Amino acid sequence: MTLEQVLATYTDGPTTGVFTDGAAHPNPGPGGWGAVYVVDNQIIAQAHGSEPLTTNNRMELTALIAGYQLVPAGQAAVVLTDSQLCVDTINSWAATWEKNGWKRKSGAIKNLDLVQELYRLARAHPQIELRWIKSHNGYRWNEYADALATAYRRATP
Repeated sequence: MTLEQVLATYTDGPTTGVFTDGAAHPNPGPGGWGAVYVVDNQIIAQAHGSEPLTTNNRMELTALIAGYQLVPAGQAAVVLTDSQLCVDTINSWAATWEKNGWKRKSGAIKNLDLVQELYRLARAHPQIELRWIKSHNGYRWNEYADALATAYRRATP
């Protein structure tokens, strides 16, 4: 679905926040990410990109990094992702992993480079809250972030 189609089709969901999404198809395979910063249903900033060979989780993390970077320094915001894994990683597990030298008992931390970068951003911006949002439930800006993330599959975003 194009960005224009998303805006014409969906109206529900939160109207303020930073919405992010990542995708790879197949997984692993070509992938993309998207982030959009919205205040009162108005787009303040957005970004998206792609990689020729990646995974869904790498793209979800990349989208979150971009999402944090869209928020002006010192500004409070809620960043929303449909990746519960990413939310748990940053909100629950990363502090312990860092304390343990970026190791965990069950083995290597996948996507450690991106996890560390996102965790640094989250700690540097404590006024930004990271939350989970249900995917593909018709929330306008979550669907918009999905359309940004899958823009690599279309000729133009």
